[in-house]
Amino acid sequence: MIVTIAGAGNMARGIGTRMLAGGHTLRLYDRTRAKAEELATALSQGASGADAAAVDEGAVGDADVVVLALPHPAGRDVASGWAGALAGKVVIDISNPVDFSTFDSLVVAPGTSAAEEIAAAVPDARVVKAFNTTFAGPLAAGEVAGRPLDVFVAGDDEGAKETVSALVASGGLRPLDVGPLRRARELEGFQFLHMAAQDRLGLNWSSGIAILP
Repeated sequence: MIVTIAGAGNMARGIGTRMLAGGHTLRLYDRTRAKAEELATALSQGASGADAAAVDEGAVGDADVVVLALPHPAGRDVASGWAGALAGKVVIDISNPVDFSTFDSLVVAPGTSAAEEIAAAVPDARVVKAFNTTFAGPLAAGEVAGRPLDVFVAGDDEGAKETVSALVASGGLRPLDVGPLRRARELEGFQFLHMAAQDRLGLNWSSGIAILP
C-alpha cells in the first residue's frame, strides 16, 4: 500500500519505520518540505530496499492510507483543507488533544474526541483512531521489553479498521479493534494519563500500554 504521512516529527519517524518494515511505500508531507526530505532520507537509509520520499501537498490523492501525524488541532485543520482529496480514503488520526500549556486537561469538549472532530471535518473520509497510545521511541523499535506493541484501533468503518489492522500487523505490531470511533474518547483520555505519569513513574517515554491475556 501507499501510505502518506502528514508531519515529519518523531511520531512520523516511528510510524514510518513500521510502515517500511511492513514493505509499504511511504510518502511524507510537511509544510516545511526540507523536513520531509530529511526524514525520508533517514528512513530510507535505515531500511534495505525502502521506498520513502517527500511529496507536495497535492500528492495525497495517490495514497491508500493517510496518517495525520500531527498534534491537535493541526491534524483536524490539515484534514479539513484536504477534504476533497481524502474522500473515500482511510485516514488515521494519532493525536491526543492535551492542553500542553498546563498538561492538566484535554481540550476537546466532553462527549467527543479529536478523532470525531476530524471525522466531522472530512465526512467523506473513513477515519480511524490508531497509534495514539504508542510513543515514538517504542514505535521505532517495534516493541517494549521484548513484547510487540499493542495498537488500539477504533472506527465506524469495518473495512477501514481491517486495512489499518493489516498495516499494523505488517509492521510487527499487534492490532486490537476496540470498537466504534467514539471509543477514541477513552483512548485519548487513557493516553493522557499514560503521558502524565511518565515523570512520576520514571518511564522516560519508553513505556507502552498492553492488554494481557
